[in-house]
Amino acid sequence: MSNDDEPSAVALVGTTGGAGTTRCAVETAAALAADGRDVTVLDAAFATQGLADHVAGALDPDLTALLTDEADAPLAEGLVELEVDAPGTVACCPADAPFERLARAKSADAARRFEARIEEAAEAYDHVVVDVPPVAANQAVAAVDACDRVCLVAPGTTRGADAVQRMRGRLTDLGAETDLVVSTRGELRTADASVPESDATEPADCPSCLGGDDDSFVAGVGRLAAAAFETELDDAVAGDGLLESVGRYVRR
Repeated sequence: MSNDDEPSAVALVGTTGGAGTTRCAVETAAALAADGRDVTVLDAAFATQGLADHVAGALDPDLTALLTDEADAPLAEGLVELEVDAPGTVACCPADAPFERLARAKSADAARRFEARIEEAAEAYDHVVVDVPPVAANQAVAAVDACDRVCLVAPGTTRGADAVQRMRGRLTDLGAETDLVVSTRGELRTADASVPESDATEPADCPSCLGGDDDSFVAGVGRLAAAAFETELDDAVAGDGLLESVGRYVRR
């Protein structure tokens, strides 16, 4: 379980499109669940709506509805629990909406409601992970403002390194700090943690590939989760307990 000194909410902010931010958000949550934490993942990436790919069936309400038409409904009505083989739980609130509602969910009023939803999640769960796109819209700014820590996610390339510097500057303009940098698909010299690629391309493929040669992937996820939330995850960092809970949610 978490303690009161650990951050409640962390924003994982993509520095570029396709950085793997959604993947990192779900993996981080699963790593925390493997250590007995109850975690919720909230979706600020309204344009790509990638978090919805990890849940089955229609989402009613989705996160954008909870910020607009169903603003008075409790957050719990939009949460979908992922099936993780772990002592903790992972509940997601994805965005899955038509363009008209997406546009309304990006308004200043909706952004203020998003901050309140993050606070609501933090009261009900040990940890909150927010999947945030490159900061360029109200909901992304709200996520950064409402979270305790900000983690930048970047591909381990020259393009990724340049994007980290741009995003650091943008956050500074907003009065926010960068607490952590994680690289994906390669290592950045300035990164605090790195999550390598996995051989899995679909969630169902992954449990069989996380042992042996893929131990670096398991350990990378564990180090990311521990660093993001300034906590100790002995099992996760050692690679124990993540084989079932993280693996099934991996996508390239």
